[in-house]
Amino acid sequence: MKEVRRKEFYLFSPFLRIFHWIMVAMILVLFGTGIIIATPLQSMNLEPAYSTTYIDLVRDIHFVAAFVFCASFVLRIYGFIINRGDRLFPRFWKGYFYAQTVDVIKHYMLVQPNHQSFLRNPLARMSYLMLYGLVAVEICTGFAMYYMTEPESYVARAFAWVNVVCGNEMVTHLVHHYVAWGIILFAIGHLYMVIRSEFMEGESEVSSMFSGSKFLVHYPADAGDVDPDAEKP
Repeated sequence: MKEVRRKEFYLFSPFLRIFHWIMVAMILVLFGTGIIIATPLQSMNLEPAYSTTYIDLVRDIHFVAAFVFCASFVLRIYGFIINRGDRLFPRFWKGYFYAQTVDVIKHYMLVQPNHQSFLRNPLARMSYLMLYGLVAVEICTGFAMYYMTEPESYVARAFAWVNVVCGNEMVTHLVHHYVAWGIILFAIGHLYMVIRSEFMEGESEVSSMFSGSKFLVHYPADAGDVDPDAEKP
């Protein structure tokens, strides 16, 4: 038998891991309730006393999940502040970033059998940055619509300008709806890629979101982003 030695790299703080899973759960709740709100279920087969209130219940669940999601997102940002491994964003100002990106793309296109070892590869970094942008749009448009139903809410009032920028509430609703689909499509692709990396490339993508550590055979090219004093052996 061949012995394989792996080096442990502590990457993700408890803030990222805990609130990552809370946000995953809230995204599922938000998407499910959002679909019902956008296209209410046929109520003719429901009891009259229930059919007039079920959509209100769905909206309440949607609102509660939205507030939990936003709170988790804020606390996750705190994790970015205290832990380097939580903020592995694209380094567009570094020339090697683009060469590494091409290297990863070639591997995913099956042009080459593997790519350099990374704690978080360049394509993943860019995709997460895009996700945070989508989340920001979703939060802004969501609170803008909430303002229309709860104009006395101080939190929602801070996002009233979004309806002005979009032109009207209907456009705000459409942006919110399509961005939600974008997040779900990202989640599907993300799930595929992390499972692929976990089992085909042994990059501890799934397990690291529970343990906080990655166990790699090869020394990662971006180790210095987590530990500036790291020296390649």
